[in-house]
Amino acid sequence: MPLASPSRPGRAPGFKPEIQGLRSLAVLMVMTYHIWFGRVSGGVDVFLLVSAFLMTLQFVGRYYDGRPTALLKHWLHLFRRLIPAAAVVVAAVVAASVLFLPRTRWLDVIGQGWASLFYSENWLLQAQATDYNASNHGLASPFQHFWSLSIQGQVFILWPLIFVGAALTARHFRLKYRALLCYIFALVFVVSLTRSMAFTAANQTEAYFDTPARLWEFALGSLVALALPSFRIPRSWRVWLGWLGLVAMLSCGFVLDVQASFPGSIALWPTLAAACVIVAGQTGSKFGADRFLSTGPLVRLGDMSYALYLWHWPVLVISLAWTGRDSAGPLTGAVVIAVSLALAYLTTRFIEKPWRQWRWPELKRRRAVIAITAALTVAAVPLAGLQINLYFENQAVLAKAAQNNPGAPALLPGFVNQAEADAVLLPAPENLGKDWASLPHPCKGTLEPQDSGLRDECFENGQTDPGARTVLVLGDSHAEQWLPAMTPVSTEKGWRLYAMLMGGCKPSTTNQHQNAECESFNTKVTAEVERNPPDAIVVVGTAAAPSSPGERLIPGLKSSLEAWKKLGIDVVLVRDNPRFGFNMADCVVTKGVDARECRPSRESLFAEASPFEMLGEAAPGVATIDMTDLICEPTDCPGAVGNMFVYLDDNHMSRTYTATMAPMFRERLLAGTEWD
Repeated sequence: MPLASPSRPGRAPGFKPEIQGLRSLAVLMVMTYHIWFGRVSGGVDVFLLVSAFLMTLQFVGRYYDGRPTALLKHWLHLFRRLIPAAAVVVAAVVAASVLFLPRTRWLDVIGQGWASLFYSENWLLQAQATDYNASNHGLASPFQHFWSLSIQGQVFILWPLIFVGAALTARHFRLKYRALLCYIFALVFVVSLTRSMAFTAANQTEAYFDTPARLWEFALGSLVALALPSFRIPRSWRVWLGWLGLVAMLSCGFVLDVQASFPGSIALWPTLAAACVIVAGQTGSKFGADRFLSTGPLVRLGDMSYALYLWHWPVLVISLAWTGRDSAGPLTGAVVIAVSLALAYLTTRFIEKPWRQWRWPELKRRRAVIAITAALTVAAVPLAGLQINLYFENQAVLAKAAQNNPGAPALLPGFVNQAEADAVLLPAPENLGKDWASLPHPCKGTLEPQDSGLRDECFENGQTDPGARTVLVLGDSHAEQWLPAMTPVSTEKGWRLYAMLMGGCKPSTTNQHQNAECESFNTKVTAEVERNPPDAIVVVGTAAAPSSPGERLIPGLKSSLEAWKKLGIDVVLVRDNPRFGFNMADCVVTKGVDARECRPSRESLFAEASPFEMLGEAAPGVATIDMTDLICEPTDCPGAVGNMFVYLDDNHMSRTYTATMAPMFRERLLAGTEWD
């Protein structure tokens, strides 16, 4: 959000009440669209433009008044005003997460809390390819909204450097400062908007959080500020312009498919709409949009807009997670807004305003650093405290894992349970989100794919004997999760185990019913396998249906088997694990290991007969492995076995649990293939 504006009663010279009203409507758009409509409103884009507009007025005014820029002092003053409220919200969200969110989400909260505190949340979300528009806000991070604050924080550092660099250049070459800035920001606008359009078309989820793809919105705000003195528009036109901009801005989220297209060229709609309102300015007409925007309630709400933005999202997310809902109804939404408004008022009144008016840190830079550090400590202490506490708890559990956490062997006949009565499940719930399987090394030497597009998707176990058996794991994340069970036997036998995997992409030589990205990947894999055939291929050959017995063979499996057999490749088919229509890990954490909801019947998850029986003549010479008896009990499929979480979400097994199946997987693999 833009800088908090000076609060009543002492307004700064040049205060523009219509801008405060604009900010009020923008934050109300963000809140209501998030809470009730599950859509993006364009309100954040308005904030980005307004923040650059105000910052540009500030620096250009300094230049023409002959006042020093004092960059370090400016940054210290800026972040001393922004960080306290943000730090309080971060600390409160950490506390609320411990109280109301399952432990499976704590580690993510900690990581995003640190990223939010240090203005890098957008980079973290971009790396995680987070869908900001996902319909179930109860599963979202309570810090997810910090993405825009992070981008603004980055621009608050970058933009002053541009202003200072342009000032030095203008003085040295005797150029017009305002004109030079216009050229600079016009260039930023064109380059950034071009990138935004291209990136959004290629990968909208990542582009949404991309700083370079958002710079054009700031550049547009700066250009409006620079051009504003040149506008000579009749008052009657400005009245119409103001209302046109206001109506366009408010209707953006309903008229446009914002979810699928921001921040590309479609984001010009809300930003240009806001620019119209700014250009219309104070018309002095009783019919002007500025008269509405300058009303007392909207101006006072504008004073709280920063705090209101900070609070509304975590209040929404945590309330939905606590109540088990995926969206807010009319009553719940009204309560969320009321609570957010109350918290925003208290934050503005007792944190933002006192810190902003505190003169002591303004006298010396060292004092400003101390003040900022003190504010950061408010959030850093609970973040670090929770992180350290979880670490030591986990170490204590791991020390007794051999006795207390047998995992899959607990389902073997004759197993004797020696675990303590109060044994804790592994992996620690907060670590489940990162308990994914992998191979340690990129493919090298003879295993390195010829196609450069596959090299980033190919990993191996590091065995270097060129004459060793090569075993290729193909498929999606359900094939990937079996790597911990295969790694020990490959190490024992000296095999070169490697994998080429793509999430959500079933292996196929015929690309039946696949999306374009998956088809491209499979085409490249097929060409690579034909060029450099492995000795064996391992795939998950069936696909279970969520909370349903509708298990089936993966599409095109028979054709793929025939193609691989013609190349002389041995094939191993692994049966899929259960999938659920709910998060099994969260179920175990929140309802307990023995809860009926966390132990669906086996018959409700698997086909009555293994789909492998349908292969017929394509099956000879193909080994099949069914590990269901080490995932499920005879009648139920529990979320925890042998004091271990079987699943890390609604359909993926945890790496820790899969690793405990390694001895049994080895036995069945060698028996089915007769490999030495």
